[in-house]
This record gives sequence, C-alpha cells and structure tokens, in this order.
Amino acid sequence: MAEKGPDRIAVVTGGARGIGRGIAERLAGDGLDVAVVDLADMRSELDEVAEAVRKKGRRCAVATCDVADAEDVAAMVSQVVRELGRIDVFVANAGIAKVKSLLDTTAEDFDQVMSVNLRGVFNSYQAAARQMIEQGHGGKIIGAASIVAYRPFEMLSAYSVSKWGVRGLTQAAATEWAKHGITVNAYCPGIVGTEMWELIDEKLTEQQGKPRGEALRENTEQILLGRVQEPADVAAFVSYLASPDSDYMTGQSVIIDGGIQFS
Repeated sequence: MAEKGPDRIAVVTGGARGIGRGIAERLAGDGLDVAVVDLADMRSELDEVAEAVRKKGRRCAVATCDVADAEDVAAMVSQVVRELGRIDVFVANAGIAKVKSLLDTTAEDFDQVMSVNLRGVFNSYQAAARQMIEQGHGGKIIGAASIVAYRPFEMLSAYSVSKWGVRGLTQAAATEWAKHGITVNAYCPGIVGTEMWELIDEKLTEQQGKPRGEALRENTEQILLGRVQEPADVAAFVSYLASPDSDYMTGQSVIIDGGIQFS
C-alpha cells in the first residue's frame, strides 16, 4: 500500500460569506485543511465558517487580511504556514463591485475596485507562488474572474475591467510558474445569488426606475439552465481546479454561468 501523503492545505480569501464560504466548505469536504481569510470586520462570519470546516473533520486557520496590501497578504501567508504547515492550494476569491455607469464612475471608485479585484489578486498570486516555490512541491493557484471578463455588463464597467485583468494576470502567472510545478487558473461565475448580486440588482433597478428584483429577474432570463447560480455551483468547479484531476490544466479562465456567455 502506498504511503499516505501529507494533508493538503488550502487558503481561501474572501472566505467569510458567499462564494468564498462555499469554496472553503467544499474543499474541507474534499479532505483539505483550510485557512479562511477576510477583512477584520468579518471576523464573526469567519469564525462561523471555521466551525463549519471543523465539523467536517478538518483543521481550519482564521486570518484577517486586506488583500490590497501586499505586506498584509505576506503576513497572512506566514501565519497560515505557521498554523497549518504549508500551502498547496490558494484561492484568490476576494472581490468587490461598484455599480455605476461609466460616466458616473469616479477615479476613486475605479482605483478602489482595481485595488481589491486586480491588485489584490496580484498580491495573492505572488505571495502564494513565493511560498510554493520555497516548499518545492508546486501547487495550485486559483483566481476569481467573472463572466464579465468576457463580456462587460452595463453599470459594472470598473468591475469588468478588473476581471479582464485577472484573465491576463492568470495567463502571465501560468506562463512564468509552470517550471515550478504551479498551475494557475481562474473561474468565471455568472449571476450568483449572493449579497453582491443583491447590490447589483438594487442599483440597476434604482437607475432604471424598476421594482427591486426586476433586474435580477431579467438577467436570470438569459441563463439557459433557468436558475440563478448558487455558491455551491462555483465551489464544485473550484474543487476540480484544486484537485489532481486538473494537473494538466493551466492559464485558463473558465466560464461557469449556466449558459449565458459562450467562450
């Protein structure tokens, strides 16, 4: 019988709620120990996720971090390694949205979205790769892109640009880090039933003079599979990207949206 290898360790940023929580719980169910990471004011939600992970029989570390701050990300990675021993999978999931027309988007709005959604992914990719290269065993880096990385949505211009950037960054990182045994891929969700889409619906209906829920309903009509996406749908695909089954896949940003946009 082959000797059992070491437990695999995953980090999930933006792990306190929504897609991030779904990913953390799915990876724990897959048998990975998990570090859940989010902003300091999300600590109570992080503790809830950690409890859910531990109920699945896995170890869980909790860390607070602003992904836009490179030093903060590096310190978080060091904390995870101290507590759990290594990092094998890093899911750069943290993100924010600003729902405004392009003409109404201020420079400050644009910079804030880029600082989290693109620079935050850059900081996360870089810190994860440095740790994996030091470990010498390769690893899997996974980023949050979006359907809007292929076709921008109205009122989500800055968000769309940031996610196009994640696609490019993912390809660049895959190109440079393959020699270290590191694969880099991204997932591109569509319309997910989370607080972010509740905000998008609120702003769109306000701008269009329609009742709350109407923008979500209209967008849902585009989905061939006929329902709003759930965090578990995204987490199932991230599970594949985190598993040995995806070892021959790198540099890809894959749409998983129920059939809205075809790549």
